[in-house]
Amino acid sequence: MTTCPADALIFFGATGDLAYKKIFPALQAMVKRGHLDAPVIGVAKAGWNLDQLRARAKDSLEKHGGLDPEAFEKLMGLLRYVDGDYQAPETFVALRKELKDAHCPAHYLAIPPVLFETVVKQLAQSNCANGARVIVEKPFGHDLASAQELNQVLLSVFDESAIFRIDHYLGKRPVNNLLAFRFANTFVEAFWNRTYIKSVEITMAEEFGVQGRGAFYDNVGAIRDVVQNHLFQVLSNLAMEPPVRLDSDSVRDEKVKVLKAISPIEEANLVRGQFRGYCKEPGVAKNSQTETFAALKLEISSWRWKGVPFYIRAGKSLPITCTEIFAKFHKPPTAIPDRALRENYVRLRLGPEVTIAMGMMSLAADAEGMSLRAGEMVASHSPHPDEMDAYERVLGAAMVGDSSLFAREDYVEEAWRIVEPVLKQNTPVYQYEPNTWGPGEVDRVSPPEGWHNPESATEEFAPAEQAA
Repeated sequence: MTTCPADALIFFGATGDLAYKKIFPALQAMVKRGHLDAPVIGVAKAGWNLDQLRARAKDSLEKHGGLDPEAFEKLMGLLRYVDGDYQAPETFVALRKELKDAHCPAHYLAIPPVLFETVVKQLAQSNCANGARVIVEKPFGHDLASAQELNQVLLSVFDESAIFRIDHYLGKRPVNNLLAFRFANTFVEAFWNRTYIKSVEITMAEEFGVQGRGAFYDNVGAIRDVVQNHLFQVLSNLAMEPPVRLDSDSVRDEKVKVLKAISPIEEANLVRGQFRGYCKEPGVAKNSQTETFAALKLEISSWRWKGVPFYIRAGKSLPITCTEIFAKFHKPPTAIPDRALRENYVRLRLGPEVTIAMGMMSLAADAEGMSLRAGEMVASHSPHPDEMDAYERVLGAAMVGDSSLFAREDYVEEAWRIVEPVLKQNTPVYQYEPNTWGPGEVDRVSPPEGWHNPESATEEFAPAEQAA
Protein backbone atom coordinates (compact mmCIF):
# COMPACT_ATOMS: atom_id res chain seq x y z
CA MET A 1 0.00 0.00 0.00
CA THR A 2 1.16 3.54 -0.79
CA THR A 3 0.40 5.34 2.45
CA CYS A 4 3.21 7.89 2.76
CA PRO A 5 2.11 11.53 2.54
CA ALA A 6 3.09 12.93 -0.85
CA ASP A 7 6.10 15.22 -0.65
CA ALA A 8 5.48 16.82 -4.06
CA LEU A 9 2.44 17.37 -6.30
CA ILE A 10 3.02 17.42 -10.04
CA PHE A 11 0.08 18.34 -12.21
CA PHE A 12 0.22 17.80 -15.93
CA GLY A 13 -2.04 20.15 -17.86
CA ALA A 14 -1.12 23.14 -15.69
CA THR A 15 -2.18 25.70 -18.31
CA GLY A 16 -5.48 23.97 -19.13
CA ASP A 17 -9.10 24.82 -18.39
CA LEU A 18 -9.45 22.35 -15.50
CA ALA A 19 -6.42 23.81 -13.75
CA TYR A 20 -7.79 27.32 -14.27
CA LYS A 21 -11.30 26.63 -12.97
CA LYS A 22 -10.77 23.95 -10.33
CA ILE A 23 -7.18 23.02 -9.47
CA PHE A 24 -5.71 26.40 -8.52
CA PRO A 25 -8.69 27.24 -6.25
CA ALA A 26 -8.36 23.81 -4.62
CA LEU A 27 -4.62 24.22 -4.10
CA GLN A 28 -5.05 27.64 -2.47
CA ALA A 29 -7.73 26.23 -0.15
CA MET A 30 -5.43 23.34 0.82
CA VAL A 31 -2.64 25.79 1.63
CA LYS A 32 -5.02 27.95 3.65
CA ARG A 33 -6.09 24.99 5.81
CA GLY A 34 -2.50 23.86 6.28
CA HIS A 35 -3.05 20.72 4.19
CA LEU A 36 -0.42 21.53 1.56
CA ASP A 37 3.18 22.54 2.14
CA ALA A 38 4.93 20.41 -0.49
CA PRO A 39 6.31 21.70 -3.82
CA VAL A 40 3.65 22.04 -6.55
CA ILE A 41 5.10 21.49 -10.02
CA GLY A 42 3.03 22.42 -13.04
CA VAL A 43 3.86 20.72 -16.34
CA ALA A 44 2.54 21.79 -19.75
CA LYS A 45 3.55 22.49 -23.33
CA ALA A 46 2.66 26.16 -23.65
CA GLY A 47 5.95 27.97 -24.14
CA TRP A 48 5.44 29.62 -20.74
CA ASN A 49 7.70 30.40 -17.82
CA LEU A 50 7.00 30.32 -14.07
CA ASP A 51 5.94 33.99 -13.93
CA GLN A 52 3.31 33.37 -16.60
CA LEU A 53 1.96 30.37 -14.70
CA ARG A 54 1.81 32.45 -11.51
CA ALA A 55 -0.14 35.14 -13.40
CA ARG A 56 -2.52 32.46 -14.68
CA ALA A 57 -3.01 31.16 -11.14
CA LYS A 58 -3.78 34.65 -9.83
CA ASP A 59 -6.33 35.26 -12.58
CA SER A 60 -7.86 31.86 -11.86
CA LEU A 61 -8.34 32.64 -8.19
CA GLU A 62 -9.73 36.11 -8.81
CA LYS A 63 -12.42 34.62 -11.05
CA HIS A 64 -13.04 31.29 -9.34
CA GLY A 65 -13.36 31.35 -5.58
CA GLY A 66 -11.48 34.45 -4.51
CA LEU A 67 -7.84 35.29 -3.87
CA ASP A 68 -6.60 34.97 -0.29
CA PRO A 69 -3.43 37.11 -0.18
CA GLU A 70 -1.62 35.12 2.53
CA ALA A 71 -2.47 31.67 1.16
CA PHE A 72 -1.79 32.80 -2.39
CA GLU A 73 1.70 34.04 -1.51
CA LYS A 74 2.52 30.74 0.17
CA LEU A 75 1.19 28.81 -2.83
CA MET A 76 3.32 30.91 -5.18
CA GLY A 77 6.32 30.05 -3.03
CA LEU A 78 5.58 26.35 -3.54
CA LEU A 79 4.86 26.61 -7.28
CA ARG A 80 7.33 25.38 -9.87
CA TYR A 81 6.96 24.98 -13.64
CA VAL A 82 8.32 22.65 -16.32
CA ASP A 83 7.48 23.51 -19.91
CA GLY A 84 7.90 20.86 -22.57
CA ASP A 85 6.48 18.22 -24.87
CA TYR A 86 5.14 15.12 -23.10
CA GLN A 87 6.77 13.00 -25.81
CA ALA A 88 10.23 14.45 -25.15
CA PRO A 89 12.46 12.71 -22.57
CA GLU A 90 14.13 16.04 -21.72
CA THR A 91 10.82 17.28 -20.29
CA PHE A 92 10.94 14.52 -17.70
CA VAL A 93 14.65 15.02 -17.07
CA ALA A 94 13.74 18.60 -16.13
CA LEU A 95 10.90 17.29 -13.95
CA ARG A 96 13.24 14.87 -12.17
CA LYS A 97 15.52 17.84 -11.44
CA GLU A 98 12.62 19.86 -9.96
CA LEU A 99 11.61 16.90 -7.78
CA LYS A 100 15.03 17.05 -6.08
CA ASP A 101 14.94 14.61 -3.16
CA ALA A 102 11.19 13.94 -3.16
CA HIS A 103 10.65 10.21 -2.53
CA CYS A 104 6.81 10.02 -2.64
CA PRO A 105 5.56 12.37 -5.37
CA ALA A 106 1.94 12.46 -6.57
CA HIS A 107 1.54 12.82 -10.34
CA TYR A 108 -1.84 14.30 -11.28
CA LEU A 109 -2.76 13.72 -14.92
CA ALA A 110 -5.23 16.53 -15.64
CA ILE A 111 -4.86 15.77 -19.34
CA PRO A 112 -6.85 13.84 -21.99
CA PRO A 113 -6.71 10.04 -21.49
CA VAL A 114 -5.04 9.64 -24.90
CA LEU A 115 -1.89 11.09 -23.29
CA PHE A 116 -1.88 8.83 -20.22
CA GLU A 117 0.27 6.10 -21.76
CA THR A 118 2.86 8.57 -23.05
CA VAL A 119 3.21 10.33 -19.70
CA VAL A 120 3.18 7.15 -17.60
CA LYS A 121 5.95 5.56 -19.69
CA GLN A 122 8.03 8.73 -19.54
CA LEU A 123 7.61 8.86 -15.76
CA ALA A 124 8.89 5.29 -15.50
CA GLN A 125 11.85 5.83 -17.83
CA SER A 126 12.93 9.01 -16.03
CA ASN A 127 12.70 7.44 -12.53
CA CYS A 128 9.97 9.93 -11.63
CA ALA A 129 7.61 7.05 -10.84
CA ASN A 130 9.75 5.50 -8.10
CA GLY A 131 7.76 5.50 -4.86
CA ALA A 132 5.12 7.66 -6.54
CA ARG A 133 1.36 7.60 -6.91
CA VAL A 134 -0.68 8.70 -9.92
CA ILE A 135 -3.97 10.61 -9.94
CA VAL A 136 -6.01 10.41 -13.15
CA GLU A 137 -9.00 12.43 -14.30
CA LYS A 138 -12.19 11.07 -15.80
CA PRO A 139 -13.35 10.10 -18.37
CA PHE A 140 -11.72 6.79 -17.58
CA GLY A 141 -12.21 5.26 -20.99
CA HIS A 142 -15.23 5.46 -23.27
CA ASP A 143 -16.16 1.77 -23.00
CA LEU A 144 -15.06 -1.40 -21.23
CA ALA A 145 -12.19 -2.21 -23.60
CA SER A 146 -10.68 1.28 -23.39
CA ALA A 147 -11.03 1.30 -19.59
CA GLN A 148 -9.25 -2.05 -19.41
CA GLU A 149 -6.52 -0.73 -21.70
CA LEU A 150 -6.02 2.35 -19.49
CA ASN A 151 -5.88 0.14 -16.43
CA GLN A 152 -3.18 -1.98 -18.07
CA VAL A 153 -1.17 1.15 -18.90
CA LEU A 154 -1.34 2.41 -15.31
CA LEU A 155 -0.71 -1.00 -13.74
CA SER A 156 2.37 -1.52 -15.92
CA VAL A 157 4.10 1.14 -13.80
CA PHE A 158 2.03 1.67 -10.62
CA ASP A 159 0.47 -0.71 -8.11
CA GLU A 160 -3.32 -0.49 -7.79
CA SER A 161 -2.84 0.98 -4.30
CA ALA A 162 -0.93 3.87 -5.90
CA ILE A 163 -3.60 4.67 -8.55
CA PHE A 164 -6.22 7.29 -7.68
CA ARG A 165 -8.97 7.58 -10.30
CA ILE A 166 -10.77 10.85 -9.70
CA ASP A 167 -14.52 11.11 -9.80
CA HIS A 168 -14.91 14.54 -8.22
CA TYR A 169 -18.50 13.62 -7.32
CA LEU A 170 -17.06 11.45 -4.54
CA GLY A 171 -15.50 14.60 -3.11
CA LYS A 172 -18.89 16.18 -2.56
CA ARG A 173 -19.80 16.08 1.10
CA PRO A 174 -23.53 15.37 0.53
CA VAL A 175 -22.67 12.28 -1.55
CA ASN A 176 -20.52 10.92 1.27
CA ASN A 177 -23.17 11.94 3.77
CA LEU A 178 -25.32 9.17 2.27
CA LEU A 179 -23.09 6.70 4.12
CA ALA A 180 -23.65 8.57 7.38
CA PHE A 181 -27.40 8.56 6.72
CA ARG A 182 -27.29 4.82 6.06
CA PHE A 183 -24.91 3.57 8.73
CA ALA A 184 -24.89 6.13 11.55
CA ASN A 185 -28.67 6.06 12.17
CA THR A 186 -30.31 2.99 13.68
CA PHE A 187 -33.81 3.76 12.39
CA VAL A 188 -32.74 3.83 8.71
CA GLU A 189 -31.64 0.18 8.62
CA ALA A 190 -35.14 -0.88 9.71
CA PHE A 191 -36.77 0.30 6.49
CA TRP A 192 -33.93 0.51 3.95
CA ASN A 193 -34.70 -2.75 2.13
CA ARG A 194 -37.11 -4.46 -0.28
CA THR A 195 -39.65 -5.15 2.48
CA TYR A 196 -40.50 -1.46 2.81
CA ILE A 197 -39.05 0.36 -0.20
CA LYS A 198 -41.20 0.20 -3.34
CA SER A 199 -38.90 2.05 -5.76
CA VAL A 200 -35.94 4.43 -5.81
CA GLU A 201 -35.41 7.37 -8.18
CA ILE A 202 -32.14 9.23 -8.71
CA THR A 203 -32.34 12.46 -10.69
CA MET A 204 -29.43 14.66 -11.74
CA ALA A 205 -30.92 17.68 -13.48
CA GLU A 206 -29.10 20.64 -15.04
CA GLU A 207 -31.02 23.65 -16.28
CA PHE A 208 -28.13 24.73 -18.54
CA GLY A 209 -26.92 23.23 -21.82
CA VAL A 210 -23.39 22.28 -22.87
CA GLN A 211 -21.95 25.74 -22.02
CA GLY A 212 -19.40 25.97 -24.81
CA ARG A 213 -18.22 22.37 -24.30
CA GLY A 214 -19.99 21.08 -27.38
CA ALA A 215 -16.94 19.50 -29.02
CA PHE A 216 -16.16 17.53 -25.85
CA TYR A 217 -19.73 16.66 -24.94
CA ASP A 218 -20.66 15.47 -28.43
CA ASN A 219 -18.14 12.64 -28.08
CA VAL A 220 -19.41 11.66 -24.64
CA GLY A 221 -23.14 12.15 -23.95
CA ALA A 222 -25.10 11.92 -20.72
CA ILE A 223 -24.56 8.20 -20.05
CA ARG A 224 -20.77 8.38 -20.29
CA ASP A 225 -20.53 11.85 -18.75
CA VAL A 226 -22.53 11.38 -15.55
CA VAL A 227 -24.51 8.11 -15.37
CA GLN A 228 -21.85 5.38 -15.38
CA ASN A 229 -19.64 7.34 -13.00
CA HIS A 230 -21.36 10.01 -10.85
CA LEU A 231 -24.79 8.45 -10.55
CA PHE A 232 -23.52 4.89 -10.17
CA GLN A 233 -21.47 6.17 -7.23
CA VAL A 234 -24.64 7.60 -5.69
CA LEU A 235 -26.42 4.30 -6.40
CA SER A 236 -23.61 2.33 -4.75
CA ASN A 237 -23.73 4.48 -1.63
CA LEU A 238 -27.48 3.97 -1.43
CA ALA A 239 -27.50 0.22 -2.03
CA MET A 240 -24.29 -1.14 -0.48
CA GLU A 241 -24.16 -3.33 2.61
CA PRO A 242 -22.48 -2.06 5.80
CA PRO A 243 -18.70 -2.47 5.44
CA VAL A 244 -17.03 -4.63 8.07
CA ARG A 245 -14.35 -1.96 8.53
CA LEU A 246 -14.00 1.67 7.45
CA ASP A 247 -10.74 1.27 5.55
CA SER A 248 -10.91 2.20 1.87
CA ASP A 249 -10.83 -1.34 0.49
CA SER A 250 -13.58 -2.60 2.79
CA VAL A 251 -15.86 0.27 1.74
CA ARG A 252 -15.02 -0.16 -1.94
CA ASP A 253 -15.54 -3.93 -1.74
CA GLU A 254 -19.19 -3.32 -0.84
CA LYS A 255 -19.64 -0.81 -3.66
CA VAL A 256 -18.29 -3.27 -6.21
CA LYS A 257 -20.73 -5.93 -4.95
CA VAL A 258 -23.62 -3.59 -5.81
CA LEU A 259 -22.48 -3.24 -9.41
CA LYS A 260 -21.84 -6.97 -9.73
CA ALA A 261 -25.49 -7.55 -8.80
CA ILE A 262 -26.74 -5.41 -11.73
CA SER A 263 -27.33 -6.96 -15.15
CA PRO A 264 -26.38 -5.03 -18.29
CA ILE A 265 -29.04 -2.48 -19.20
CA GLU A 266 -31.49 -3.65 -21.85
CA GLU A 267 -32.69 -1.44 -24.68
CA ALA A 268 -36.26 -1.60 -23.37
CA ASN A 269 -35.11 -0.05 -20.09
CA LEU A 270 -33.38 3.00 -21.58
CA VAL A 271 -34.66 6.21 -23.17
CA ARG A 272 -32.23 8.74 -24.64
CA GLY A 273 -33.15 12.33 -25.47
CA GLN A 274 -31.60 15.44 -26.98
CA PHE A 275 -32.77 18.97 -26.26
CA ARG A 276 -34.00 20.86 -29.29
CA GLY A 277 -31.28 23.17 -30.54
CA TYR A 278 -28.37 21.03 -29.34
CA CYS A 279 -27.10 20.45 -32.89
CA LYS A 280 -26.69 24.22 -33.32
CA GLU A 281 -24.21 24.40 -30.44
CA PRO A 282 -20.59 25.20 -31.46
CA GLY A 283 -18.56 22.02 -31.88
CA VAL A 284 -21.61 19.75 -32.17
CA ALA A 285 -22.16 17.71 -35.34
CA LYS A 286 -25.17 18.91 -37.32
CA ASN A 287 -26.70 15.43 -37.35
CA SER A 288 -25.51 14.42 -33.89
CA GLN A 289 -27.15 11.46 -32.18
CA THR A 290 -25.49 12.19 -28.84
CA GLU A 291 -27.91 12.14 -25.91
CA THR A 292 -28.20 15.12 -23.58
CA PHE A 293 -30.79 13.20 -21.52
CA ALA A 294 -30.94 9.60 -20.38
CA ALA A 295 -33.46 7.72 -18.25
CA LEU A 296 -33.01 4.09 -17.34
CA LYS A 297 -34.39 1.38 -15.13
CA LEU A 298 -32.31 -1.29 -13.45
CA GLU A 299 -32.56 -3.85 -10.65
CA ILE A 300 -30.04 -4.99 -8.06
CA SER A 301 -30.23 -8.75 -7.57
CA SER A 302 -29.18 -8.78 -3.93
CA TRP A 303 -30.87 -10.02 -0.77
CA ARG A 304 -31.64 -6.44 0.25
CA TRP A 305 -32.93 -5.08 -3.07
CA LYS A 306 -34.24 -7.97 -5.20
CA GLY A 307 -37.43 -6.82 -6.96
CA VAL A 308 -37.02 -3.10 -6.19
CA PRO A 309 -36.73 -1.01 -9.39
CA PHE A 310 -34.14 1.76 -9.43
CA TYR A 311 -34.78 4.60 -11.88
CA ILE A 312 -31.91 6.88 -12.91
CA ARG A 313 -32.38 10.09 -14.88
CA ALA A 314 -29.89 12.76 -15.97
CA GLY A 315 -30.14 15.58 -18.44
CA LYS A 316 -29.30 19.07 -19.57
CA SER A 317 -31.70 21.95 -20.30
CA LEU A 318 -34.14 20.63 -17.69
CA PRO A 319 -36.33 22.90 -15.49
CA ILE A 320 -33.98 23.00 -12.48
CA THR A 321 -30.41 22.25 -11.43
CA CYS A 322 -30.28 19.72 -8.61
CA THR A 323 -29.47 16.15 -7.68
CA GLU A 324 -32.16 14.35 -5.72
CA ILE A 325 -32.99 10.85 -4.50
CA PHE A 326 -36.62 9.85 -4.00
CA ALA A 327 -37.32 6.50 -2.30
CA LYS A 328 -40.96 5.54 -2.18
CA PHE A 329 -42.44 3.14 0.41
CA HIS A 330 -45.15 0.54 0.02
CA LYS A 331 -48.52 1.70 1.32
CA PRO A 332 -49.42 0.39 4.77
CA PRO A 333 -51.98 -2.48 5.11
CA THR A 334 -54.47 -0.29 6.93
CA ALA A 335 -58.28 0.00 7.18
CA ILE A 336 -57.97 3.55 5.84
CA PRO A 337 -59.17 3.55 2.18
CA ASP A 338 -56.26 3.21 -0.23
CA ARG A 339 -57.42 6.22 -2.25
CA ALA A 340 -56.94 8.38 0.84
CA LEU A 341 -53.26 7.45 1.15
CA ARG A 342 -50.15 8.57 -0.60
CA GLU A 343 -46.96 6.53 -0.32
CA ASN A 344 -44.55 7.64 2.37
CA TYR A 345 -41.13 8.52 1.01
CA VAL A 346 -37.61 9.64 1.82
CA ARG A 347 -36.32 12.56 -0.25
CA LEU A 348 -32.59 13.28 -0.19
CA ARG A 349 -31.45 16.46 -1.97
CA LEU A 350 -27.69 16.39 -2.58
CA GLY A 351 -27.36 19.83 -4.12
CA PRO A 352 -27.33 22.73 -4.44
CA GLU A 353 -28.81 22.80 -0.91
CA VAL A 354 -28.78 19.64 1.24
CA THR A 355 -32.12 18.23 2.37
CA ILE A 356 -33.39 15.13 4.14
CA ALA A 357 -37.18 14.95 4.03
CA MET A 358 -39.70 12.34 5.13
CA GLY A 359 -43.06 12.34 3.38
CA MET A 360 -45.92 11.18 5.57
CA MET A 361 -49.66 11.36 6.18
CA SER A 362 -51.33 13.29 8.98
CA LEU A 363 -54.79 14.64 9.85
CA ALA A 364 -55.83 17.60 7.77
CA ALA A 365 -56.44 20.93 9.49
CA ASP A 366 -59.92 21.11 10.99
CA ALA A 367 -60.34 17.47 9.99
CA GLU A 368 -63.47 15.53 10.74
CA GLY A 369 -62.90 11.82 11.11
CA MET A 370 -59.91 10.51 9.15
CA SER A 371 -59.52 13.33 6.64
CA LEU A 372 -55.82 13.20 5.77
CA ARG A 373 -53.19 15.37 4.18
CA ALA A 374 -49.68 14.66 2.88
CA GLY A 375 -46.75 16.65 4.19
CA GLU A 376 -43.03 16.58 4.81
CA MET A 377 -40.79 16.59 7.85
CA VAL A 378 -37.71 18.40 6.59
CA ALA A 379 -34.12 18.96 7.68
CA SER A 380 -32.25 21.24 5.31
CA HIS A 381 -29.16 23.41 5.17
CA SER A 382 -27.15 25.35 2.62
CA PRO A 383 -23.44 24.60 2.20
CA HIS A 384 -21.22 26.44 4.69
CA PRO A 385 -19.07 29.09 2.98
CA ASP A 386 -15.97 27.43 4.42
CA GLU A 387 -16.96 23.91 3.35
CA MET A 388 -14.38 22.01 1.33
CA ASP A 389 -14.83 22.01 -2.43
CA ALA A 390 -14.93 18.57 -4.08
CA TYR A 391 -11.53 19.01 -5.74
CA GLU A 392 -9.94 20.18 -2.52
CA ARG A 393 -11.25 17.09 -0.76
CA VAL A 394 -10.15 14.54 -3.38
CA LEU A 395 -6.72 16.10 -3.97
CA GLY A 396 -6.14 16.28 -0.23
CA ALA A 397 -7.11 12.62 0.14
CA ALA A 398 -4.77 11.60 -2.68
CA MET A 399 -1.92 13.54 -1.13
CA VAL A 400 -2.20 11.57 2.13
CA GLY A 401 -2.82 8.25 0.35
CA ASP A 402 -6.48 7.77 1.33
CA SER A 403 -8.17 5.80 -1.48
CA SER A 404 -11.72 5.94 -0.06
CA LEU A 405 -12.89 8.68 -2.44
CA PHE A 406 -11.51 7.04 -5.58
CA ALA A 407 -12.77 4.37 -7.96
CA ARG A 408 -10.94 1.05 -7.95
CA GLU A 409 -10.05 -0.89 -11.11
CA ASP A 410 -12.80 -3.50 -10.67
CA TYR A 411 -15.43 -0.83 -9.95
CA VAL A 412 -14.64 1.07 -13.16
CA GLU A 413 -14.84 -2.07 -15.25
CA GLU A 414 -18.11 -3.22 -13.66
CA ALA A 415 -19.69 0.19 -14.35
CA TRP A 416 -18.77 -0.04 -18.03
CA ARG A 417 -20.04 -3.64 -18.18
CA ILE A 418 -23.49 -2.44 -17.17
CA VAL A 419 -23.86 0.35 -19.73
CA GLU A 420 -21.68 -0.81 -22.63
CA PRO A 421 -24.08 -3.19 -24.43
CA VAL A 422 -26.83 -0.61 -24.73
CA LEU A 423 -24.36 2.08 -25.83
CA LYS A 424 -23.46 -0.12 -28.79
CA GLN A 425 -27.07 -0.74 -29.83
CA ASN A 426 -27.59 2.66 -31.45
CA THR A 427 -30.85 3.24 -29.58
CA PRO A 428 -33.07 6.09 -30.84
CA VAL A 429 -32.61 9.65 -29.57
CA TYR A 430 -35.85 11.58 -29.01
CA GLN A 431 -36.12 15.38 -29.14
CA TYR A 432 -37.37 17.35 -26.14
CA GLU A 433 -38.00 21.01 -25.55
CA PRO A 434 -35.59 22.90 -23.28
CA ASN A 435 -36.93 23.51 -19.76
CA THR A 436 -38.96 20.29 -19.79
CA TRP A 437 -38.36 16.92 -18.11
CA GLY A 438 -37.16 15.13 -21.23
CA PRO A 439 -38.98 13.51 -24.16
CA GLY A 440 -42.46 12.06 -23.83
CA GLU A 441 -41.03 8.61 -24.49
CA VAL A 442 -39.50 8.67 -21.01
CA ASP A 443 -42.82 7.34 -19.71
CA ARG A 444 -41.58 3.95 -20.94
CA VAL A 445 -39.04 3.82 -18.09
CA SER A 446 -41.02 5.72 -15.46
CA PRO A 447 -42.32 4.48 -12.12
CA PRO A 448 -45.98 3.41 -12.38
CA GLU A 449 -47.14 6.70 -10.81
CA GLY A 450 -44.70 8.77 -12.89
CA TRP A 451 -41.41 10.41 -11.97
CA HIS A 452 -41.06 12.64 -8.95
CA ASN A 453 -39.88 15.93 -10.44
CA PRO A 454 -37.69 17.95 -8.07
CA GLU A 455 -38.89 21.46 -7.39
CA SER A 456 -37.19 24.65 -6.27
CA ALA A 457 -36.59 25.12 -2.55
CA THR A 458 -39.40 27.68 -2.27
CA GLU A 459 -41.89 25.33 -3.91
CA GLU A 460 -40.92 22.05 -2.33
CA PHE A 461 -41.57 23.12 1.27
CA ALA A 462 -45.07 24.42 0.55
CA PRO A 463 -47.82 22.42 2.32
CA ALA A 464 -49.09 19.51 0.27
CA GLU A 465 -52.73 19.49 -0.71
CA GLN A 466 -55.28 17.46 1.19
CA ALA A 467 -55.31 13.80 0.14
CA ALA A 468 -58.79 12.84 1.23
